[in-house]
Amino acid sequence: MNTSIMSKRGLSVGSRAELVERQFKALCHISQILCRAKNIEETLDGILAVLHKECGLLHGVISLSDPEHAVLQVGALYSESESVSKASSAVRYQAGEGITGRILQHNTSIVLGRISSEPRFLDRLALYDLELPFIGVPIRGGDGSAIGVLAAQPDVPADDYLPERTAFMEAVADLLSQTVRLLVNVEKGQTLASERDELRREVRGKYGFENMVVGHSEGMRQVFDQVRRVAKWDSTVLILGESGTGKELISSAIHYNSPRAHNRFVRLNCASLPETLLESELFGHEKGAFTNAVKQRKGRFEQADGGTLFLDEIGEISPMFQAKLLRVLQEGELERVGGGQTIKVDVRIVAATNRNLEAEVEKGKFREDLYYRLNVMAIRIPPLRERLVDVPELSKFLIGKIAKQQGRELRLTDNAVRMLMGYEWPGNVRQLENCLERASVMSEEGIIDCDVIALPDNYSGNAIMPSTIAVQEVDLNNPEMDERERLIAALEQAGWVQAKAARLLGMTPRQIAYRIQTMKINVRKI
Repeated sequence: MNTSIMSKRGLSVGSRAELVERQFKALCHISQILCRAKNIEETLDGILAVLHKECGLLHGVISLSDPEHAVLQVGALYSESESVSKASSAVRYQAGEGITGRILQHNTSIVLGRISSEPRFLDRLALYDLELPFIGVPIRGGDGSAIGVLAAQPDVPADDYLPERTAFMEAVADLLSQTVRLLVNVEKGQTLASERDELRREVRGKYGFENMVVGHSEGMRQVFDQVRRVAKWDSTVLILGESGTGKELISSAIHYNSPRAHNRFVRLNCASLPETLLESELFGHEKGAFTNAVKQRKGRFEQADGGTLFLDEIGEISPMFQAKLLRVLQEGELERVGGGQTIKVDVRIVAATNRNLEAEVEKGKFREDLYYRLNVMAIRIPPLRERLVDVPELSKFLIGKIAKQQGRELRLTDNAVRMLMGYEWPGNVRQLENCLERASVMSEEGIIDCDVIALPDNYSGNAIMPSTIAVQEVDLNNPEMDERERLIAALEQAGWVQAKAARLLGMTPRQIAYRIQTMKINVRKI
């Protein structure tokens, strides 16, 4: 019976000597493939083809270990079926799962005389004849641990030559070891490169010029033009503006659109640290320089070498520390705290402040020479109250950002936009964003109207009512307004007096009260 199956399915083996000779020739062929290898994937495919055609070891599969996810995945497969080859990329084995997973877990070869006798065998690609044997051997790394599995099926039933075929497969696995290590490293490199490229695209999308400035006021277009011009040079930049105007966003845009974009962008808020810690944070320290200095540490200047250092709230540092900072800016040299070695650094400085540094210089609170060293290119960001024309576009941009964070659709009504434009925004863009985020939380349906927007008083913190805000007269018969918008517009015009709003809409007080309740409108008390 064995003879008939052999003649029908596979190559005639003959004597053990003939088998050894055929395997020797195959090893020579495999060695030649490895020597002239140019493409790793083609190399593996060529080796599996030799096993299939010259050695009667069918449907060879090389599975690679993915330690990060603790799985085995198919790296190469010999099959004449295109659909099987495509499906193989989705096949995964957990460590210890099936025969392939057990080979990896135990780092040892497994030989089955007949696949059907082993219930743990998983033929997920339906490759193998269940009445024939199966041989799987580990592919080991430099430290001897299993990094993959080589598997194939002899084309004849189990016979006396299974040990020789297994030894041959193990020899091929040893030859494959270095190639598989290269493939694993290439795949890791490709993954890292892909993640790096994706991160760069994300950064460019976030800090690209087109997303940096929202609005078309003259002041912001001037800022946009200045940033675009200065980004391509290494000039020191001083960003001036009130808190909440977006100084850090501007500094990020300068870095990520500059030739230094591939190097680090390091930030430090100078007002957040006492002077004793500020020096160590910026310049670094040597081991033992002070009580808690248990090891050497690089400062922000060294971390930003080749890139950009953003010094926020630069106006808060003391005159004594200003002198130390000036030396680094002038000479490009520093010494770590507790050290005597001079360290050269190549860092672009972008500084920011909400103080009037010219006035501080006149008062003697800020060094004049440091001011001129920083003030090479000054960019002033206008406060939001000076560009209220930008509020509609800026609000819609921020609502889109909030909607993405909350994973739902949000819409800002025209009445709400008019209400926002009537406020002076002492906290600038940061306050506007916080206001819109609170309103979105209060809006169950995702429609942000005047009733969910709370505008705090500049001084007392009390909510400003719509009657105190200059709201434009709205056409209550406008067909583009829905019923809720029309009702809120009428309430605004009526100073949130329901009876008066009812008369504007031709309703009774009972009708308007019912609609306010059913539409979940927060009535403002005057």
